[in-house]
Amino acid sequence: MNLIDQLDSENMNPAAAKLAIGDDVRVHVRIKDGDKVRIQVFEGTVIAAKGNGPRATVTVRKNSFGVGVERVFPLHSPSVDKIEVKVQHSVRRAKLYFLRERQGKSARLKEAAR
Repeated sequence: MNLIDQLDSENMNPAAAKLAIGDDVRVHVRIKDGDKVRIQVFEGTVIAAKGNGPRATVTVRKNSFGVGVERVFPLHSPSVDKIEVKVQHSVRRAKLYFLRERQGKSARLKEAAR
C-alpha cells in the first residue's frame, strides 16, 4: 500500500458507509463562529452521491419554508461531525433530481421494507 492510500484509509469516516440514495438523514456539521465551534444540523433527503473513497460527496435536499435548499457534503471531511440515517426509502434511480420539481404528496418516497 502506498503512502496516499494509507493516509486516505486513516481519514475515512465509518458512518458514511451506511448511506444510500433516498435516505432521510441528519448531517451534523461543525461551524466556526469566530473563535467558537458549534454543531449545525442539516436534515433532508440524499438525492445524489458522487465519487468514492475519501473524495466521496453526497447532495442532501430539504424544503425550508417552501424553498428548496441543497447542500453538497464531503463525506470524509473533518467538518462533518456525524451522519444519522432517520428513514430509508426504496428508490429506483441513482439520482433523484426529479424531486426538485415536485412538491407536497408527489415528492414523497416509498419507505423501504425492512
